[in-house]
Amino acid sequence: MTSSPGGKSLLIETRCSQFDIIGDVHGCADALSQLLLKLGYRQHAGVYHFPDGKRQVIFVGDVIDRGPQIRETLAIVRSMVDQGAAHIVIGNHEFNAVAYFTKLEQGYLRAHNPRAQQQIQATLDAFAAHPEEWQDYLDWFARLPLFLEFEHFRVVHACWDQARIAAYWQRFNSYCLSPERVQQCADYTSVAARAVERLTRGVSLKLPHGYSIKSRDGFERRSFRVHFWAENAECYDDIVFQPDPLPAEMRAQRLDAAEQAHLSHYPSHEKPLFIGHYWLQGEPALVAANIACLDYSAVNNGKLVAYCFDTRSPILDPKHFVFVESDVNRAIDIENDLSM
Repeated sequence: MTSSPGGKSLLIETRCSQFDIIGDVHGCADALSQLLLKLGYRQHAGVYHFPDGKRQVIFVGDVIDRGPQIRETLAIVRSMVDQGAAHIVIGNHEFNAVAYFTKLEQGYLRAHNPRAQQQIQATLDAFAAHPEEWQDYLDWFARLPLFLEFEHFRVVHACWDQARIAAYWQRFNSYCLSPERVQQCADYTSVAARAVERLTRGVSLKLPHGYSIKSRDGFERRSFRVHFWAENAECYDDIVFQPDPLPAEMRAQRLDAAEQAHLSHYPSHEKPLFIGHYWLQGEPALVAANIACLDYSAVNNGKLVAYCFDTRSPILDPKHFVFVESDVNRAIDIENDLSM
């Protein structure tokens, strides 16, 4: 995994040398505005730009769902992307929204079950009075990039899997989704579905029969998220990477051959990689020497985090994290006051 699939034609061309990569916003518009101001961006004609245009934002996805200001957040993000002040990769929540409304011959691409309904309900409520606007966002989501590769760094929502990225690029000659490729995801073995699953959701392993995890969102899960940078992983404890702890007796469970084959690995010699997705907590820190995760649970009163990356000094440094504390309860109170 030492070069881009398809050669240099895959690389995103930009005149910027500095980028501010921002983690999962999940409808926390107040925190996003505060973070952009802290980073030096200013509004002009209703759009946040860096004053000299020499810095751009990159959003790692999961802009929607859960939070109190989803419509306001999307307006900020979409306007920046449309005006060239930002890039974005799609997160699993944006793809889930598209899948939820994608009709198949029987049913929908994402089943309308209680879990899916709970995840998307806040977004549906936010756009209940704005159906045409919501449809426009769905059309936008369906064409967003799955991944971005620049000369000095990469961005993906959950996991950089070089084999699946190479297959996607070879098949479609694109790093973006399309409505046709969304439809192809109905076949879980298709190139499109395999790329979407791994890049937006990461890697999960099933727990042994009889074991489950009660997650933060109240659902019982029979699988757990793992990371993709461990060298010579041997047991579950070497790779577990999620907010909900494994059952204590499972931590030392040995990985079998099938589980080893299912894993993905991002070597330490590869270019810096930025991800979101994983609901971290505490002070922002690198998860590996060349990997920064920027999801610090903003929608759970955590932090909305950015990493300030300078291509002229591409070695990752924990000092380059910038964040604001996210007070979702306060944002809800403000919205209630305004609606009275």
